[in-house]
Amino acid sequence: MELNKKAKGDLAELKVAADLRARGYRIAIPYGEDWDFDLILCRDEGSFERVQVKYASSDGCVIQVQACSHSLTNGKVKATKYYTAATIDWLAVWEPSLDRCFYLPAGELGAGMNYLTLRLSPSRNNQVRGIRPAERYTRI
Repeated sequence: MELNKKAKGDLAELKVAADLRARGYRIAIPYGEDWDFDLILCRDEGSFERVQVKYASSDGCVIQVQACSHSLTNGKVKATKYYTAATIDWLAVWEPSLDRCFYLPAGELGAGMNYLTLRLSPSRNNQVRGIRPAERYTRI
């Protein structure tokens, strides 16, 4: 059964929440839909961090992650919201075929971007500059 976009997002939120709990963190879920983030990560020292969750599939080599969200009116993009360190602390990505979570610090998003790529395998041309190896983002 193919999931719709909302169901994929909901599943990714559950997977990230379960992963964070398995790592020993406490989480809180903000009430309502009008937040810039999906989860609140509660660290032992009492600090709170905002986590935006994304569902993203891979082709086996790369995971293409949408690093923004669109608000729609009548099926047309009304506004685009870019994630930055001003609105979130972490961009968490759940990839279903690997059933793994990846955590990008919001500082790496700069002023915001449409997409970013996490590499699961080395590039064919051996490029290393500007590459985000997915394995680097498995810890939070």
